[in-house]
Amino acid sequence: MELVRQARAHVARLDLNAEQVAVLDAQAHTARALWNLLHEYFTFRQGRFATLKDCDAAIRTARHEIDWLAQLPAQAAQAVLRTYRQAWANFLNPGHPAKRPTFKGRLRSRLAVDVPQARDLQIKRVNRRWGAINLPKVGRVRFRWTKDLPGLTGGGPAGRITGARLVKDACGWQVVFRTQTLVAPPPTAHPGHTVGIDRGVTVALALSDGTMREHGPWLTPGEKEHLRRLEKTSARRRAARPKKTRPSGREERTYHQIARLRAKAKRRAVDWQHQTTTELATAFAVIKVENLSITNMVGSAKGTIKNPGRNVAQKAGLNRSISGEAWGRTVTLLEYKSADRGGRVVKVPAPGTSQMCHRCGHRDADSRDKTVFACTDPACGWVGHADTNAAINIKNAVGTPVSGRGDLGVPRSVKRQPPRVA
Repeated sequence: MELVRQARAHVARLDLNAEQVAVLDAQAHTARALWNLLHEYFTFRQGRFATLKDCDAAIRTARHEIDWLAQLPAQAAQAVLRTYRQAWANFLNPGHPAKRPTFKGRLRSRLAVDVPQARDLQIKRVNRRWGAINLPKVGRVRFRWTKDLPGLTGGGPAGRITGARLVKDACGWQVVFRTQTLVAPPPTAHPGHTVGIDRGVTVALALSDGTMREHGPWLTPGEKEHLRRLEKTSARRRAARPKKTRPSGREERTYHQIARLRAKAKRRAVDWQHQTTTELATAFAVIKVENLSITNMVGSAKGTIKNPGRNVAQKAGLNRSISGEAWGRTVTLLEYKSADRGGRVVKVPAPGTSQMCHRCGHRDADSRDKTVFACTDPACGWVGHADTNAAINIKNAVGTPVSGRGDLGVPRSVKRQPPRVA
């Protein structure tokens, strides 16, 4: 059987000292500044776009004339150019949801540095828990070894490392390895059955077979209390600080502590989602979910001065709960994992799935009372869990198969490159 190449990413935590963190922070801010310089050079040249050759020559000239641009390795600077050009290509592609590239703010953008060539990394396993890599202008650093990387260990998967990207979040710097493995092509048909999944807040995932996938709180009671106190402290200091002034060092440290706790909760949520979606993609051939507009669902209920909203605090709490469940990320993980196993994900229309009885088809909003569904049709009278009833309706509905980026069967437009100089 002929093997196919599969591109994936593997995230590992870096073990850095204070000096190495400072070097990487400087490189990341330089990469952000280079993006902004490229954007200005690319879009503000007397009404015409710059070519790739022009941008490359401008980067080389700037690296010789501006001292601080030399903090960023040359390969990483070229990676910024490629990423910027790809952002324009995505924006100009009608079938891609990307927005127009714009300037990156210092406080709003995520710090990241590319290491495009794998040979520069010189990856080696040190012991059972740690590996070591070379980072340009940083030196030899250790990273947390949590799984075998392709092409590096005898028991690991066949393939290779094609590059890496260094990313910083609230918990510190991480390395994202770009891996390419050789795997058997997915089977023509998954041997499993069809299942409908209802995503909720009280119950994370309710399946049409009557089972549920639930999780506990992402933070322990002690961590929740610590987060509550930090948020009260930050609110008190923000109220005491004069408007339009920069936060003090203590206030900044409080914000960093809050961000670390929230990042820890997100990591636990992503871990649970990965494990759960892997189980579902392995067990079922067709997975049906509602086609939800999550952005509209979590919209604010404040309203306007003339028409103020109602139950604003309750709606804000519901919005936080929906965002904490990350329904969109669950579907994204299911899409590519199902495709790898020969299955597929189908999106069905959302209206009516929670108000209609799956047994008789009678639809009444009064049939649902929180987590209990009791059909109001005297001839039926079915009573059960409301989320299970919705999941069965989702399973029985007809929808559209989707891939990782949209509907299958709809031809995607050929990507258009940014216009060149006439």
